Amino acid sequence: MRCQIANVASTIFLWVAIAVGGVADARQAGESFADLAEKSLPAVVNISSTQTVSSGDRPDVPPGTPFEDFFKDFLERNPNGEQPRQASSLGSGFVIDPSGIVVTNNHVIADADQIVVKFQDDHELPAKVLGRDPKTDLAVLKVESPTPLPFLTLGDSTKIRVGDWVIAIGNPFGLGGSVSAGIISARQRDIRSGPYDDYLQTDAAINKGNSGGPMLNMDGEVIGVNSAIFSPTGGSVGIGFAVPTSLAHPIIDQLRRFGETRRGWLGVHIQTVTDEIAKTLEMDRARGALVAAVAKDGPAMAGGVKEQDVILKFNGRDIDKVRRLPRIVAETEIGSEVEVVVWRDGVEKKLKIIVARLDESSAKMGSGAEDPTLVLPSLGLVLLPLTDEARSSNGVGEEVKGALVAVVQKDGPAAEEDIQVGDVIVEVNQDPVASPAEVESKVAAALANKRKSVLMLLNRKGVLRFVAVKPKRD
Repeated sequence: MRCQIANVASTIFLWVAIAVGGVADARQAGESFADLAEKSLPAVVNISSTQTVSSGDRPDVPPGTPFEDFFKDFLERNPNGEQPRQASSLGSGFVIDPSGIVVTNNHVIADADQIVVKFQDDHELPAKVLGRDPKTDLAVLKVESPTPLPFLTLGDSTKIRVGDWVIAIGNPFGLGGSVSAGIISARQRDIRSGPYDDYLQTDAAINKGNSGGPMLNMDGEVIGVNSAIFSPTGGSVGIGFAVPTSLAHPIIDQLRRFGETRRGWLGVHIQTVTDEIAKTLEMDRARGALVAAVAKDGPAMAGGVKEQDVILKFNGRDIDKVRRLPRIVAETEIGSEVEVVVWRDGVEKKLKIIVARLDESSAKMGSGAEDPTLVLPSLGLVLLPLTDEARSSNGVGEEVKGALVAVVQKDGPAAEEDIQVGDVIVEVNQDPVASPAEVESKVAAALANKRKSVLMLLNRKGVLRFVAVKPKRD
Protein backbone atom coordinates (compact mmCIF):
# COMPACT_ATOMS: atom_id res chain seq x y z
CA MET A 1 0.00 0.00 0.00
CA ARG A 2 1.13 3.57 -0.61
CA CYS A 3 1.42 5.72 2.47
CA GLN A 4 2.69 9.13 3.56
CA ILE A 5 1.98 10.54 0.11
CA ALA A 6 0.80 13.84 1.50
CA ASN A 7 2.24 15.45 4.63
CA VAL A 8 -0.19 18.10 5.79
CA ALA A 9 -0.06 20.01 9.09
CA SER A 10 0.16 17.44 11.89
CA THR A 11 1.61 14.62 9.78
CA ILE A 12 -1.49 13.78 7.78
CA PHE A 13 -0.97 10.84 5.47
CA LEU A 14 -2.70 10.01 2.21
CA TRP A 15 -3.05 6.23 2.39
CA VAL A 16 -4.08 4.34 -0.69
CA ALA A 17 -7.38 2.58 -0.05
CA ILE A 18 -10.78 2.56 -1.71
CA ALA A 19 -13.45 5.15 -2.12
CA VAL A 20 -16.88 5.07 -3.63
CA GLY A 21 -19.52 7.22 -5.23
CA GLY A 22 -22.95 6.72 -6.73
CA VAL A 23 -25.87 7.99 -8.71
CA ALA A 24 -29.06 7.52 -6.73
CA ASP A 25 -31.93 9.33 -5.11
CA ALA A 26 -31.82 9.90 -1.34
CA ARG A 27 -32.41 6.67 0.54
CA GLN A 28 -34.87 6.62 3.38
CA ALA A 29 -33.44 5.95 6.85
CA GLY A 30 -33.66 2.26 7.70
CA GLU A 31 -33.85 1.10 4.07
CA SER A 32 -31.46 -1.80 3.50
CA PHE A 33 -28.52 -2.16 1.11
CA ALA A 34 -28.64 -5.94 1.51
CA ASP A 35 -29.99 -6.82 -1.94
CA LEU A 36 -27.40 -4.65 -3.67
CA ALA A 37 -24.56 -6.07 -1.56
CA GLU A 38 -25.69 -9.67 -2.07
CA LYS A 39 -25.78 -9.21 -5.84
CA SER A 40 -22.41 -7.42 -6.05
CA LEU A 41 -20.19 -9.31 -3.58
CA PRO A 42 -19.51 -12.39 -5.77
CA ALA A 43 -17.84 -10.20 -8.41
CA VAL A 44 -15.53 -8.43 -5.93
CA VAL A 45 -12.21 -10.17 -5.29
CA ASN A 46 -9.28 -10.04 -2.91
CA ILE A 47 -5.92 -9.67 -4.59
CA SER A 48 -2.66 -10.83 -3.04
CA SER A 49 0.69 -10.24 -4.71
CA THR A 50 4.22 -11.26 -3.82
CA GLN A 51 7.55 -9.89 -4.94
CA THR A 52 11.20 -10.58 -4.22
CA VAL A 53 12.81 -7.85 -2.14
CA SER A 54 16.58 -7.45 -2.01
CA SER A 55 18.07 -6.74 1.40
CA GLY A 56 20.58 -4.28 -0.03
CA ASP A 57 24.04 -3.71 1.35
CA ARG A 58 25.62 -5.59 4.25
CA PRO A 59 24.36 -4.05 7.51
CA ASP A 60 26.73 -2.35 9.93
CA VAL A 61 27.48 -4.03 13.28
CA PRO A 62 26.11 -1.91 16.14
CA PRO A 63 29.26 -1.11 18.16
CA GLY A 64 29.39 -1.29 21.93
CA THR A 65 26.17 -3.25 22.32
CA PRO A 66 25.62 -6.52 24.22
CA PHE A 67 24.78 -8.14 20.87
CA GLU A 68 27.97 -7.10 19.04
CA ASP A 69 29.45 -10.62 19.17
CA PHE A 70 26.15 -12.10 18.01
CA PHE A 71 26.00 -9.80 14.97
CA LYS A 72 29.61 -10.50 14.05
CA ASP A 73 29.07 -14.26 14.29
CA PHE A 74 25.87 -14.00 12.22
CA LEU A 75 27.55 -11.95 9.48
CA GLU A 76 30.52 -14.32 9.34
CA ARG A 77 28.09 -17.17 8.69
CA ASN A 78 26.09 -14.97 6.25
CA PRO A 79 28.75 -12.89 4.46
CA ASN A 80 26.28 -11.44 2.00
CA GLY A 81 23.87 -10.33 4.70
CA GLU A 82 20.20 -11.25 4.65
CA GLN A 83 19.12 -13.21 1.58
CA PRO A 84 16.41 -11.83 -0.72
CA ARG A 85 12.97 -12.32 0.81
CA GLN A 86 9.39 -12.45 -0.36
CA ALA A 87 7.16 -9.47 0.42
CA SER A 88 3.40 -9.58 0.01
CA SER A 89 0.60 -7.06 -0.30
CA LEU A 90 -3.17 -7.23 -0.20
CA GLY A 91 -5.76 -5.25 -2.09
CA SER A 92 -9.11 -5.47 -3.84
CA GLY A 93 -10.46 -5.72 -7.36
CA PHE A 94 -13.58 -6.62 -9.31
CA VAL A 95 -14.52 -8.67 -12.36
CA ILE A 96 -15.89 -6.75 -15.35
CA ASP A 97 -16.18 -9.64 -17.84
CA PRO A 98 -17.28 -13.27 -17.27
CA SER A 99 -14.21 -14.43 -19.21
CA GLY A 100 -12.04 -13.33 -16.27
CA ILE A 101 -11.09 -9.66 -16.73
CA VAL A 102 -10.31 -8.05 -13.36
CA VAL A 103 -9.76 -4.36 -12.61
CA THR A 104 -7.66 -3.14 -9.68
CA ASN A 105 -5.18 -0.40 -8.74
CA ASN A 106 -1.71 -0.38 -10.25
CA HIS A 107 -0.06 0.03 -6.86
CA VAL A 108 -1.67 -3.22 -5.65
CA ILE A 109 0.21 -5.31 -8.22
CA ALA A 110 3.19 -3.11 -9.15
CA ASP A 111 6.47 -5.10 -9.38
CA ALA A 112 4.68 -8.30 -8.36
CA ASP A 113 6.24 -11.67 -9.21
CA GLN A 114 3.04 -13.54 -8.49
CA ILE A 115 -0.62 -12.43 -8.30
CA VAL A 116 -3.47 -14.49 -6.85
CA VAL A 117 -7.16 -13.55 -7.05
CA LYS A 118 -9.45 -14.89 -4.33
CA PHE A 119 -13.23 -14.97 -4.77
CA GLN A 120 -16.06 -14.78 -2.24
CA ASP A 121 -16.39 -18.58 -2.13
CA ASP A 122 -12.65 -18.79 -1.25
CA HIS A 123 -11.51 -20.36 -4.51
CA GLU A 124 -8.31 -18.85 -5.88
CA LEU A 125 -6.95 -18.32 -9.39
CA PRO A 126 -3.55 -17.08 -10.55
CA ALA A 127 -3.66 -13.84 -12.53
CA LYS A 128 -1.50 -12.24 -15.17
CA VAL A 129 -1.22 -8.52 -15.92
CA LEU A 130 -2.76 -7.43 -19.21
CA GLY A 131 -1.68 -3.82 -18.72
CA ARG A 132 -1.25 -1.09 -16.14
CA ASP A 133 -1.20 2.69 -16.03
CA PRO A 134 0.67 4.37 -13.13
CA LYS A 135 -0.64 7.82 -14.07
CA THR A 136 -4.22 6.88 -13.21
CA ASP A 137 -3.26 4.04 -10.83
CA LEU A 138 -5.23 1.45 -12.82
CA ALA A 139 -4.39 -2.10 -13.81
CA VAL A 140 -6.20 -4.85 -15.71
CA LEU A 141 -5.65 -8.54 -14.88
CA LYS A 142 -6.73 -11.80 -16.53
CA VAL A 143 -7.65 -15.06 -14.79
CA GLU A 144 -8.54 -18.33 -16.48
CA SER A 145 -11.74 -19.87 -15.16
CA PRO A 146 -13.42 -23.08 -16.37
CA THR A 147 -16.83 -21.43 -15.86
CA PRO A 148 -18.11 -17.89 -16.51
CA LEU A 149 -17.48 -15.57 -13.58
CA PRO A 150 -19.92 -13.16 -11.91
CA PHE A 151 -19.15 -9.62 -13.02
CA LEU A 152 -20.06 -5.96 -12.52
CA THR A 153 -21.05 -3.45 -15.19
CA LEU A 154 -19.22 -0.16 -15.65
CA GLY A 155 -21.68 2.73 -15.32
CA ASP A 156 -21.63 6.43 -16.17
CA SER A 157 -19.99 8.48 -13.42
CA THR A 158 -20.87 11.80 -15.11
CA LYS A 159 -24.47 11.36 -13.92
CA ILE A 160 -23.47 11.22 -10.28
CA ARG A 161 -24.43 14.07 -7.97
CA VAL A 162 -23.06 15.26 -4.67
CA GLY A 163 -25.24 13.69 -1.99
CA ASP A 164 -26.07 10.49 -3.89
CA TRP A 165 -25.82 7.20 -2.00
CA VAL A 166 -23.03 4.75 -2.84
CA ILE A 167 -21.56 1.57 -1.40
CA ALA A 168 -17.95 0.42 -1.23
CA ILE A 169 -16.88 -3.22 -1.29
CA GLY A 170 -13.35 -4.37 -0.62
CA ASN A 171 -10.76 -6.10 1.51
CA PRO A 172 -9.93 -3.76 4.43
CA PHE A 173 -6.88 -4.86 6.44
CA GLY A 174 -7.08 -8.24 4.72
CA LEU A 175 -10.33 -9.17 6.46
CA GLY A 176 -12.13 -10.16 3.27
CA GLY A 177 -15.24 -8.85 1.53
CA SER A 178 -16.64 -5.90 3.49
CA VAL A 179 -19.40 -3.48 2.56
CA SER A 180 -19.78 0.15 3.66
CA ALA A 181 -22.23 2.85 2.62
CA GLY A 182 -22.02 6.61 2.30
CA ILE A 183 -22.66 9.50 -0.04
CA ILE A 184 -20.70 11.36 -2.69
CA SER A 185 -19.09 14.27 -0.87
CA ALA A 186 -17.52 16.05 -3.86
CA ARG A 187 -16.53 15.63 -7.49
CA GLN A 188 -13.50 16.52 -9.62
CA ARG A 189 -11.08 16.43 -6.69
CA ASP A 190 -7.40 17.05 -7.48
CA ILE A 191 -5.27 15.30 -4.84
CA ARG A 192 -2.04 15.83 -6.82
CA SER A 193 -1.37 12.16 -7.34
CA GLY A 194 -0.97 12.47 -11.11
CA PRO A 195 -1.59 14.62 -14.19
CA TYR A 196 -5.16 13.43 -14.74
CA ASP A 197 -6.62 13.73 -11.22
CA ASP A 198 -10.43 13.94 -11.32
CA TYR A 199 -11.46 11.98 -8.24
CA LEU A 200 -14.84 11.36 -6.70
CA GLN A 201 -14.87 11.93 -2.94
CA THR A 202 -16.98 9.89 -0.51
CA ASP A 203 -17.57 9.54 3.22
CA ALA A 204 -18.15 5.78 3.00
CA ALA A 205 -15.94 3.96 5.51
CA ILE A 206 -12.83 2.73 3.68
CA ASN A 207 -9.44 1.62 4.94
CA LYS A 208 -6.09 0.15 3.90
CA GLY A 209 -6.57 -2.92 1.76
CA ASN A 210 -9.64 -1.58 -0.03
CA SER A 211 -7.52 -0.28 -2.94
CA GLY A 212 -8.92 -1.33 -6.31
CA GLY A 213 -12.41 -2.16 -5.07
CA PRO A 214 -15.55 -0.92 -6.83
CA MET A 215 -17.63 2.16 -6.13
CA LEU A 216 -21.24 1.26 -6.83
CA ASN A 217 -24.34 3.33 -7.38
CA MET A 218 -27.76 2.15 -6.23
CA ASP A 219 -28.31 0.36 -9.55
CA GLY A 220 -25.29 -1.84 -8.85
CA GLU A 221 -23.15 -0.19 -11.54
CA VAL A 222 -19.47 0.62 -10.98
CA ILE A 223 -18.98 4.37 -11.16
CA GLY A 224 -15.51 4.49 -9.61
CA VAL A 225 -12.37 2.52 -8.77
CA ASN A 226 -11.47 3.18 -5.16
CA SER A 227 -7.93 4.42 -4.87
CA ALA A 228 -7.06 6.59 -1.86
CA ILE A 229 -8.09 7.93 1.52
CA PHE A 230 -7.02 11.06 3.36
CA SER A 231 -6.30 10.26 6.98
CA PRO A 232 -4.11 11.28 9.96
CA THR A 233 -3.93 7.68 11.20
CA GLY A 234 -4.26 5.41 8.15
CA GLY A 235 -7.86 4.55 9.09
CA SER A 236 -11.06 5.93 7.68
CA VAL A 237 -12.01 9.46 8.70
CA GLY A 238 -14.69 9.83 6.04
CA ILE A 239 -12.54 11.26 3.23
CA GLY A 240 -11.96 8.77 0.45
CA PHE A 241 -11.33 9.03 -3.29
CA ALA A 242 -12.11 6.97 -6.39
CA VAL A 243 -11.14 7.21 -10.04
CA PRO A 244 -14.43 7.90 -11.88
CA THR A 245 -15.42 5.55 -14.68
CA SER A 246 -15.54 8.49 -17.08
CA LEU A 247 -11.74 8.50 -16.76
CA ALA A 248 -11.19 4.81 -16.01
CA HIS A 249 -13.33 3.26 -18.75
CA PRO A 250 -11.23 4.32 -21.78
CA ILE A 251 -8.03 3.45 -19.90
CA ILE A 252 -9.36 0.00 -19.08
CA ASP A 253 -10.36 -0.54 -22.73
CA GLN A 254 -6.89 0.45 -23.96
CA LEU A 255 -5.12 -1.78 -21.43
CA ARG A 256 -7.32 -4.72 -22.51
CA ARG A 257 -6.75 -4.12 -26.23
CA PHE A 258 -3.15 -2.96 -26.38
CA GLY A 259 -1.59 -3.70 -23.00
CA GLU A 260 -0.72 -0.01 -22.72
CA THR A 261 -2.31 3.42 -22.84
CA ARG A 262 -2.45 5.45 -26.05
CA ARG A 263 -3.05 9.07 -25.11
CA GLY A 264 -3.33 12.16 -27.22
CA TRP A 265 -0.56 14.78 -27.18
CA LEU A 266 -0.75 18.51 -27.90
CA GLY A 267 2.81 19.62 -27.19
CA VAL A 268 2.45 22.61 -24.86
CA HIS A 269 3.47 23.52 -21.34
CA ILE A 270 0.56 25.26 -19.61
CA GLN A 271 -0.21 27.11 -16.41
CA THR A 272 -3.15 28.67 -14.58
CA VAL A 273 -4.57 32.00 -15.68
CA THR A 274 -4.72 34.11 -12.52
CA ASP A 275 -6.90 37.19 -12.15
CA GLU A 276 -3.87 39.42 -12.64
CA ILE A 277 -2.74 37.58 -15.76
CA ALA A 278 -6.28 37.79 -17.14
CA LYS A 279 -6.31 41.57 -16.64
CA THR A 280 -2.90 41.91 -18.25
CA LEU A 281 -4.10 39.96 -21.30
CA GLU A 282 -7.36 41.99 -21.41
CA MET A 283 -9.57 38.98 -20.71
CA ASP A 284 -13.01 39.37 -19.15
CA ARG A 285 -12.17 36.85 -16.42
CA ALA A 286 -9.62 34.23 -15.43
CA ARG A 287 -10.22 31.07 -17.45
CA GLY A 288 -8.50 28.71 -19.84
CA ALA A 289 -4.93 27.43 -19.91
CA LEU A 290 -2.03 29.80 -20.53
CA VAL A 291 0.61 28.45 -22.94
CA ALA A 292 4.02 29.02 -21.36
CA ALA A 293 5.97 27.00 -23.94
CA VAL A 294 5.34 25.18 -27.23
CA ALA A 295 7.20 21.94 -28.04
CA LYS A 296 9.34 22.17 -31.14
CA ASP A 297 7.78 20.30 -34.09
CA GLY A 298 4.83 19.27 -31.90
CA PRO A 299 1.14 19.29 -32.93
CA ALA A 300 0.51 22.69 -31.29
CA MET A 301 3.38 24.36 -33.12
CA ALA A 302 2.25 22.84 -36.43
CA GLY A 303 -1.26 24.13 -35.77
CA GLY A 304 -0.14 27.69 -35.05
CA VAL A 305 -0.32 27.82 -31.23
CA LYS A 306 2.04 30.42 -29.77
CA GLU A 307 3.47 31.21 -26.36
CA GLN A 308 1.16 33.50 -24.35
CA ASP A 309 -1.94 32.12 -26.09
CA VAL A 310 -4.71 31.14 -23.70
CA ILE A 311 -6.50 27.93 -24.74
CA LEU A 312 -10.21 28.50 -24.11
CA LYS A 313 -11.74 25.52 -25.93
CA PHE A 314 -10.42 22.19 -27.17
CA ASN A 315 -12.47 20.07 -29.54
CA GLY A 316 -15.68 21.86 -28.56
CA ARG A 317 -15.13 21.54 -24.79
CA ASP A 318 -14.62 24.55 -22.56
CA ILE A 319 -11.38 24.73 -20.60
CA ASP A 320 -12.63 26.41 -17.44
CA LYS A 321 -9.71 25.14 -15.36
CA VAL A 322 -6.15 24.48 -16.49
CA ARG A 323 -6.11 20.89 -15.22
CA ARG A 324 -8.99 19.93 -17.51
CA LEU A 325 -6.92 20.36 -20.66
CA PRO A 326 -4.42 17.48 -20.16
CA ARG A 327 -7.23 15.01 -19.54
CA ILE A 328 -9.31 16.18 -22.51
CA VAL A 329 -6.30 16.01 -24.82
CA ALA A 330 -5.33 12.57 -23.49
CA GLU A 331 -8.82 11.23 -24.25
CA THR A 332 -8.84 12.61 -27.82
CA GLU A 333 -8.43 10.13 -30.67
CA ILE A 334 -4.88 10.08 -32.01
CA GLY A 335 -4.66 11.46 -35.54
CA SER A 336 -7.93 13.36 -35.34
CA GLU A 337 -8.15 17.02 -36.35
CA VAL A 338 -9.69 19.22 -33.66
CA GLU A 339 -10.63 22.86 -33.38
CA VAL A 340 -8.81 24.83 -30.69
CA VAL A 341 -9.98 28.31 -29.63
CA VAL A 342 -7.28 30.54 -28.18
CA TRP A 343 -7.21 34.06 -26.77
CA ARG A 344 -4.54 36.11 -28.57
CA ASP A 345 -4.01 39.87 -28.74
CA GLY A 346 -7.36 40.60 -27.15
CA VAL A 347 -9.52 38.43 -29.43
CA GLU A 348 -10.48 34.78 -29.87
CA LYS A 349 -8.81 32.88 -32.68
CA LYS A 350 -9.70 29.43 -34.05
CA LEU A 351 -6.97 26.95 -34.96
CA LYS A 352 -6.96 23.43 -36.42
CA ILE A 353 -4.63 20.90 -34.78
CA ILE A 354 -3.98 17.22 -35.51
CA VAL A 355 -3.54 15.35 -32.22
CA ALA A 356 -0.45 13.15 -31.98
CA ARG A 357 0.32 10.25 -29.66
CA LEU A 358 1.93 10.99 -26.31
CA ASP A 359 5.28 9.31 -25.76
CA GLU A 360 4.74 7.99 -22.21
CA SER A 361 8.47 7.39 -21.72
CA SER A 362 9.40 10.99 -22.56
CA ALA A 363 9.28 14.06 -20.32
CA LYS A 364 8.14 16.06 -23.35
CA MET A 365 7.36 18.68 -23.15
CA GLY A 366 25.91 36.10 -24.11
CA SER A 367 28.60 38.16 -24.72
CA GLY A 368 29.09 41.80 -23.91
CA ALA A 369 29.70 43.83 -20.78
CA GLU A 370 28.24 42.49 -17.56
CA ASP A 371 25.48 44.44 -15.88
CA PRO A 372 25.86 45.30 -12.19
CA THR A 373 23.66 43.77 -9.50
CA LEU A 374 20.34 45.58 -9.64
CA VAL A 375 17.67 46.21 -7.00
CA LEU A 376 14.02 46.58 -8.00
CA PRO A 377 12.15 47.89 -4.90
CA SER A 378 8.87 48.11 -6.81
CA LEU A 379 8.90 44.31 -7.29
CA GLY A 380 10.86 43.31 -4.19
CA LEU A 381 13.66 41.74 -6.23
CA VAL A 382 17.43 41.78 -6.52
CA LEU A 383 18.65 40.67 -9.95
CA LEU A 384 22.01 39.44 -11.24
CA PRO A 385 23.39 39.04 -14.75
CA LEU A 386 23.71 35.51 -16.11
CA THR A 387 27.45 35.10 -15.80
CA ASP A 388 29.12 31.72 -16.30
CA GLU A 389 29.38 31.36 -12.53
CA ALA A 390 25.72 32.27 -12.02
CA ARG A 391 24.66 29.77 -14.70
CA SER A 392 26.75 26.99 -13.17
CA SER A 393 25.58 27.52 -9.59
CA ASN A 394 21.90 27.76 -10.57
CA GLY A 395 21.77 25.11 -13.32
CA VAL A 396 20.89 27.59 -16.09
CA GLY A 397 21.75 26.52 -19.63
CA GLU A 398 23.73 28.61 -22.10
CA GLU A 399 20.69 28.97 -24.36
CA VAL A 400 18.71 30.85 -21.69
CA LYS A 401 18.78 34.65 -21.87
CA GLY A 402 17.52 36.94 -19.14
CA ALA A 403 18.13 38.15 -15.58
CA LEU A 404 18.71 35.87 -12.58
CA VAL A 405 16.64 36.36 -9.43
CA ALA A 406 19.17 36.60 -6.56
CA VAL A 407 16.97 37.84 -3.70
CA VAL A 408 13.19 37.88 -3.18
CA GLN A 409 11.91 40.32 -0.55
CA LYS A 410 9.68 38.58 1.97
CA ASP A 411 6.03 39.66 1.57
CA GLY A 412 6.96 41.74 -1.48
CA PRO A 413 5.02 41.74 -4.77
CA ALA A 414 7.29 39.11 -6.36
CA ALA A 415 7.04 36.81 -3.33
CA GLU A 416 3.26 37.00 -3.46
CA GLU A 417 3.40 35.51 -6.96
CA ASP A 418 5.82 32.74 -5.90
CA ILE A 419 8.85 34.09 -7.75
CA GLN A 420 11.83 32.25 -6.29
CA VAL A 421 15.59 32.65 -6.02
CA GLY A 422 17.15 30.96 -9.07
CA ASP A 423 14.31 31.87 -11.44
CA VAL A 424 15.35 33.59 -14.65
CA ILE A 425 13.21 36.44 -15.99
CA VAL A 426 13.24 35.97 -19.77
CA GLU A 427 10.38 38.30 -20.82
CA VAL A 428 8.66 41.37 -19.42
CA ASN A 429 5.30 42.39 -20.88
CA GLN A 430 5.86 39.99 -23.80
CA ASP A 431 9.25 41.50 -24.71
CA PRO A 432 12.46 39.42 -24.34
CA VAL A 433 15.04 40.70 -21.86
CA ALA A 434 18.73 39.79 -21.64
CA SER A 435 19.92 41.65 -18.55
CA PRO A 436 18.79 43.13 -15.23
CA ALA A 437 18.92 46.60 -16.78
CA GLU A 438 16.44 45.57 -19.48
CA VAL A 439 14.09 44.22 -16.82
CA GLU A 440 14.31 47.53 -14.96
CA SER A 441 13.61 49.47 -18.15
CA LYS A 442 10.51 47.41 -19.01
CA VAL A 443 9.15 47.67 -15.47
CA ALA A 444 9.72 51.43 -15.47
CA ALA A 445 7.84 51.74 -18.76
CA ALA A 446 4.92 49.77 -17.31
CA LEU A 447 4.78 52.07 -14.26
CA ALA A 448 4.93 55.14 -16.49
CA ASN A 449 2.00 53.80 -18.51
CA LYS A 450 0.08 53.23 -15.25
CA ARG A 451 -0.25 49.51 -15.85
CA LYS A 452 -1.61 47.73 -12.79
CA SER A 453 0.61 44.67 -13.24
CA VAL A 454 3.71 43.50 -15.07
CA LEU A 455 3.55 40.21 -16.98
CA MET A 456 6.76 38.20 -16.64
CA LEU A 457 7.86 34.96 -18.24
CA LEU A 458 10.07 32.94 -15.89
CA ASN A 459 12.37 30.03 -16.58
CA ARG A 460 12.55 27.73 -13.54
CA LYS A 461 14.86 24.77 -14.06
CA GLY A 462 13.89 24.60 -17.73
CA VAL A 463 10.14 25.03 -17.11
CA LEU A 464 8.52 28.24 -18.34
CA ARG A 465 5.66 29.98 -16.53
CA PHE A 466 3.98 33.38 -16.63
CA VAL A 467 3.32 35.53 -13.58
CA ALA A 468 1.60 38.88 -13.28
CA VAL A 469 3.19 41.00 -10.56
CA LYS A 470 1.61 44.15 -9.10
CA PRO A 471 4.44 46.67 -8.58
CA LYS A 472 4.55 48.82 -5.47
CA ARG A 473 4.15 52.51 -6.26
CA ASP A 474 5.67 55.43 -4.43
